[in-house]
Amino acid sequence: MFKTYFFKYTVVILTLLCGSPHVFSQEYDLLLKGGTVIDPKNKIERKTLDIAIKNDTIVAVKTNINTSSAKKTVDLKGYYVSPGIIDLHTHNFYGTKENHYLSDGFLALPPDGFTFRNGVTTVVDAGSPGWKNFETFKNNVIDHSETRVLSFLNIVGEGMRGGVWEQDLQDMNAKMTALTIQQHPELVGIKVAHYSGAEWTPIQRAVEAGEIADVPVMIDFGGHQPPLSLTRLFMEELRPGDIFTHMYANLSSVRMTILDPTTGKLYNYATKGREKGIIFDVGHGGGSFAFAQAIPAIDEDFFPDTISTDLHAESMNGGMKDMLNVMSKFLNLNMSLEQVINASTWKPAQVIHHEELGNLSEGSIADIAVLSLLDGEFGFIDSSGKKMMGAKKLQCEMTVRAGKIVYDLNGLASPEWDSNL
Repeated sequence: MFKTYFFKYTVVILTLLCGSPHVFSQEYDLLLKGGTVIDPKNKIERKTLDIAIKNDTIVAVKTNINTSSAKKTVDLKGYYVSPGIIDLHTHNFYGTKENHYLSDGFLALPPDGFTFRNGVTTVVDAGSPGWKNFETFKNNVIDHSETRVLSFLNIVGEGMRGGVWEQDLQDMNAKMTALTIQQHPELVGIKVAHYSGAEWTPIQRAVEAGEIADVPVMIDFGGHQPPLSLTRLFMEELRPGDIFTHMYANLSSVRMTILDPTTGKLYNYATKGREKGIIFDVGHGGGSFAFAQAIPAIDEDFFPDTISTDLHAESMNGGMKDMLNVMSKFLNLNMSLEQVINASTWKPAQVIHHEELGNLSEGSIADIAVLSLLDGEFGFIDSSGKKMMGAKKLQCEMTVRAGKIVYDLNGLASPEWDSNL
């Protein structure tokens, strides 16, 4: 009896002294407070909104979340908060093999060194591996990257080795490509690139594989002289939801353009392709983005569906630079910030059928970009070396990947240094 009363009185005294047992529990691990949130999926563009994170998940998006409910709070007043950026066209199958170009070769790039500093939390490799070497890509890159790495699978079994390897019709196997995709959830589509023959076989086999695996096809079209028909590509060969990358390329000797250089107007097949449901992707790259195409096309409201880099060692040191540089170009070409973020987050998530990504919904994975919009005088370069001046430029301040702060440019989440410690 005495022990029972002693226990009860002890609990009462401790509760009075310390308060409720739940006072010191903290509901959230990370609270991003007061930023201007832009979330195209949920049609949110609102100042001073808070985002609360528990483990790797967004658990609350609302105003005035109490800071005492979080283990860590980051004040983001004056910054833009968006879903983690999805770069739909990259080349990350880096390796050390000679004569392997972007497929286990020297010019592809490991993702983590180039993603988080741009607010990018997901990359989609654009066909660097084929079915014969995807396991190497998965083991060496995907499984060892903090960035989420998804991939299109090249219709060429050897992948994007360059040269004669990408011209081998015998190595374009629709069945093996589709089976490999069905076995690996990281694979989200099929890529055709760099074929220079007159045959339509690579595209037809890619579409066949896409039908089997129920995934989209991305086309890097051209190489043949004279150029093959974009009318046939859009209206006969591709399906709604398939992707035409390098949309603003100006390589008319080997690839038809979307803009008639003599009139400065869009060709009819471009507008008809969009009406059909073809996805138009930037895929800037080292040679596939020209102001001479982009500016007149945008003057006719022919904006990109998705913004992407075509990141590799050559493009990043040319006019492309990085994802935020490409996004900034379109800000200065009269796309709104909300449109640019949509084309870099929610729209690519839809294109690859991964609608769990690219948004800030409660219950979604906590992949988040914190951006500032700089005012000034900035120069932007296209793939031909031409310059366009602009007054706005995006900068990444902080990146959150799966609830963890993985990049913090100016120490927004860090305590001040104390000389007394």
